[in-house]
Parts: sequence; structure tokens; C-alpha cells
Amino acid sequence: MSSSAQKYDVFQAIADPTRREVLKLLAEKEMPISEITSHFQVTRTAIAKHLHILSEAELVSGRKTGREKRYRLHPEPLAELHEWLSYYEQFWNNKLSMLKHLVEEPNENEK
Repeated sequence: MSSSAQKYDVFQAIADPTRREVLKLLAEKEMPISEITSHFQVTRTAIAKHLHILSEAELVSGRKTGREKRYRLHPEPLAELHEWLSYYEQFWNNKLSMLKHLVEEPNENEK
């Protein structure tokens, strides 16, 4: 499969910190690519590539408004990520409970 024909999923899309930051910006409001680019020290072309990957994962969409294209967030695909991560919360919670128990348990040497 050529890279131009590759379909990105949510996990691939959020793997990059720049794309995660783009999602955070678009969570606040719809923006044109020029405004998104102004938040980063990369080229407009680089941001366009990030937006393409986010679009392939159906996390953002763009709509033409006059001469510019405005992008907006579609958070629904993030539910898949949330479901996957929620399974692992049990392990984090277990580790935190163990840590709490160790910290709160009187030290045998202090007696």
C-alpha cells in the first residue's frame, strides 16, 4: 500500500504531539489553517499534512468558506481511544491503591 493511499486511525493520528496540540486548538474553536499554523514553528505545508492525517482519522473536517478552508474538531472517534484506555485504568488505580497503602501503613522501623 502506498503512503498516499494509507488510511490513518485514531491511534496513529494522536501519536504525534503536534497533532494532539492541533486537536486541542480546534476543541476551542473552528480555525483556518493560517491561524492553526501561527501556533507552531513549522511550515503551513507541515500543518496541512497533519490536518490530512487528522482528517483521514475523521477527527477533523474542513469546509470551504470564501477563499479559506476552516477546520473543526470531530471528537466522536476519540471515544474508541477512551474505551481502550478505560480498560487499563484498573491497573493504574491498583498501583495508586498500593502506593497509598504503602505510604499510609506505619513503618515497622518506626515502632
